[in-house]
Amino acid sequence: METEDKKIKIAINGGIGFGAKLDARQLVTISKYMNADDELELTTFQQLYIEIPENRKEEIIEEFERVGLSCYPVGNFVKSLRTCNFCKGEEREGMPVAKELNRRFAGKPVPFTLKMAYTGCPIGCGEPMVSDIGVMKFKDHYNLYVGGKGKGMDAEVGSLLKENITPEELYDTVEKIIDTYSKMGKKRETFFKFWKRIGKEEVTG
Repeated sequence: METEDKKIKIAINGGIGFGAKLDARQLVTISKYMNADDELELTTFQQLYIEIPENRKEEIIEEFERVGLSCYPVGNFVKSLRTCNFCKGEEREGMPVAKELNRRFAGKPVPFTLKMAYTGCPIGCGEPMVSDIGVMKFKDHYNLYVGGKGKGMDAEVGSLLKENITPEELYDTVEKIIDTYSKMGKKRETFFKFWKRIGKEEVTG
């Protein structure tokens, strides 16, 4: 039976935009669900973790979304898209494509937490080459990197899987990769290990 005391953790952020930012209204709304000694955890995925009453989950998420916050599950899911700051503008750096990637894939269940990243130019501020799945905009097309790992003694740059592809080709390929990982990955197997074990031919068909 649910009680007011039982809490669950959710992830929130300000969505895809010009940098990882929160406005005053969003901060006030978040603070309503925190005690004076509570702390917010800022993750490497550009998310904040907050605990909310489980029996009011839907109501609180709706309130967060009304002030422009995006909410995601915590655990073995595709994380919200880590992005660059889009310093040269929405269209030039492909913000609509980043938003669509996030809309389609963030929150999908997978065997283990999967990190996606996007950057609007070759400077690579969003760190796409050291993420599980990384996207880099190049002129009017996109390069897709897969299998990067940013931490540990075995850290590795991802492989360039496809280059100069259209947004639709990008979405289709990422969907195929995530679906294959969901079906064929072992329980709690990281995408990095899965990619090494299965290989790109099996993953992408």
